[in-house]
Amino acid sequence: MLMDISSEMIHSLLPMFLVGALGISVFTLGIIEGLAESIALIVKVFSGALSDYLGKRKGLALFGYALGAFTKPFFAIATGAGLVIAARLIDRVGKGIRGAPRDALIADIAPPDVRGAAFGLRQSLDTMGALIGPLLGVGLMLLWSNDYRTVFWVAVIPGLLAVILLLLGVQEPERHINGEQINPVNRKNLRRLGASYWWVVGIGGAFTLARFSEAFLVLRAQQSGVAIALVPLVMVAMNLVYMTSAYPFGWLSDRMSHAKLLAFGLFVLIVADLVLANAHQWWSVLIGVGLWGLHMGMTQGLFARIVADIAPADLRGTAYGFFNLFCGVAMLVSSGLAGWIWEQHGSEATFYVGAAFSMISLMGLALNWQRLPIKP
Repeated sequence: MLMDISSEMIHSLLPMFLVGALGISVFTLGIIEGLAESIALIVKVFSGALSDYLGKRKGLALFGYALGAFTKPFFAIATGAGLVIAARLIDRVGKGIRGAPRDALIADIAPPDVRGAAFGLRQSLDTMGALIGPLLGVGLMLLWSNDYRTVFWVAVIPGLLAVILLLLGVQEPERHINGEQINPVNRKNLRRLGASYWWVVGIGGAFTLARFSEAFLVLRAQQSGVAIALVPLVMVAMNLVYMTSAYPFGWLSDRMSHAKLLAFGLFVLIVADLVLANAHQWWSVLIGVGLWGLHMGMTQGLFARIVADIAPADLRGTAYGFFNLFCGVAMLVSSGLAGWIWEQHGSEATFYVGAAFSMISLMGLALNWQRLPIKP
């Protein structure tokens, strides 16, 4: 939660800072955002596998959080796009290092019968930070007359608090490794993950391909005439819905069909894209981003729970890593494509294409759900 407060204070303002203050193109923004998020997801492959090899999760998670906190001052001191982009990418490397070990640590700690609720709670707390961060950003932008750099300095504080809390407050359970330690990323272990796991990886990639970077939601809100200082409120709206829905849907995932939850999540994303494609006033943009947040709440914790269920306990870090690798590649492709469509054909076409990808994914899920390792 604390790291998300720090990150979202910056990220909710960053698209406008890069495009408006530093003059980069929307297509370049799409590439940067896609690359940043995909780097985070790709790095999880190595950090997850390393946590399995070491039999330890906390140390890697701590390093990842510390790296993210270290980058925050560079946003404030940057005088050109180069340093901002570098800080953004290094920050996402930190996210990648901590992500898979953290999720594997949660899976190690949580009892199996409440694992869905545990991941839902984690997602809710993450999103609570992503809600508070933009709110602080809005308040400070209004207080300091759109002074981006001062807001970025304030964002350093919760990032440091996150590192201190993890260092002092989290105890890792003991894990006993039988036999010689070997590299978990090998042919035998990849076969141990099984066909069911790789089906889930494919589904996760399809979902990510249908959902591009949230930076485009910020730019869409700016197009609707919302004042610059108030634009981060669209992320507040999205994260409020995300936060309040993640735990209930995580709780439901322990009790109902995973296939239905995934299908409903894709349907909500289709509606969100269509609303945003036709949104020309602030209230319609707000509805669209709220639906986007509902989709996230329905699906993100669910994927984490499914991976935890089907992966061998000693390979959970590796399993989360490869899952996020494929999602990272999909994020890079979808965000780059979204930026190109935005510049060549307009913002409306970007969201129509997103709806089309979501529809294709929904059709694929409907045709193949019996082959998937999820509750029917």
